[in-house]
Amino acid sequence: MRPKRGTPDFVIFAVTLMLLTVGLVMVFSSSAVSSYLDHDDSFYYLKKQLFSALIGVGVMVFAMNFEFYYLRRLANPALLLALGFLVLVLVIGTVSHGSSRWLGLGFIPSFQPSEVAKLGVVIFVAKNLSENQDKMHSFFKGILPNLAVVAVVCALILLQPDLGTAVSIAGTVYLMLIAGGARLRHLTFIGLLGVALVVLAIIIAPYRMERFTAFLNPWADPSDTGFQTIQSLLALGSGGLLGMGLGQSRQKFFYLPERHTDFIFAILGEELGFIGAAFVLLLFFIFLWRGFRVALTVGDSFGGLLAVGITCMVVLQMIINIGVVTGSMPVTGITLPLVSYGGSSLVLVLFGIGILLNISRYASTK
Repeated sequence: MRPKRGTPDFVIFAVTLMLLTVGLVMVFSSSAVSSYLDHDDSFYYLKKQLFSALIGVGVMVFAMNFEFYYLRRLANPALLLALGFLVLVLVIGTVSHGSSRWLGLGFIPSFQPSEVAKLGVVIFVAKNLSENQDKMHSFFKGILPNLAVVAVVCALILLQPDLGTAVSIAGTVYLMLIAGGARLRHLTFIGLLGVALVVLAIIIAPYRMERFTAFLNPWADPSDTGFQTIQSLLALGSGGLLGMGLGQSRQKFFYLPERHTDFIFAILGEELGFIGAAFVLLLFFIFLWRGFRVALTVGDSFGGLLAVGITCMVVLQMIINIGVVTGSMPVTGITLPLVSYGGSSLVLVLFGIGILLNISRYASTK
């Protein structure tokens, strides 16, 4: 018997709206100059992001009221749809900066299939793990089917190529396996295999190896491979404790590439300082705490695993993005959830959070 449905987790809802608001402000601040020069409109990117935010909030409210139990039935079709999009983007996708990550089908705006894949994989794995709890002691019966799905999805994403998103998806599923009760020796083997595959992916691609060596010492090539990392660190360092003031960034004047997308956190740190950056981090960790709290109190294995997957999907992407911005990880094209510019990413993240809020309505405690 299903528990009585209550109200959504207010803290998750409030944190989401706060991060979304911070994102809209920072997208405008970081892109105003380039928007004016490229499109003769300082509000160009802000208007597009605001439109996506309105759609995303609408989708979040819908998901918040659509019972998550029905997603169990939609898990297989969602995964197949995601796989279909990942194949299509390799065939007819839009190529940008050497990667084929965007797909436009005419009747719908361009979007990133990898964003659809993230949520599709999380829903599928949550269903699979919840239905096979008694098989989790077996690597071949309980774990391998999930790894096979993740391997196919990540392989298609690597062909785009997009190592950052592939790592994000694999890491999310790994954490879901921990929550699902996988044995320590199996987790150790999977972890070591995953690290080996990432190392192999870096070695076989010259541009990834260049990024990795630049990560080790960006000042060895400050005008090329290390340029983005150095400019990002300069932005963060210039912010100091309180920042240079909202809208006062210097790096946004074409010094820092990808300033309103992958490296928006650097502009945020420059303008709002350590206090502003720490506040954003605090919001994400509150989201992590409440998401795990929902997972522990929902009383349904599918809902609990789905809550873990969505929470980890958001927070792990945040960790990777900020790791890159602070020079703690090699440069990879992954955005900061709810904050960076990007329509499909924003809408899909808000849809996932809507599902998490829906699950929270069945939690036993608030």
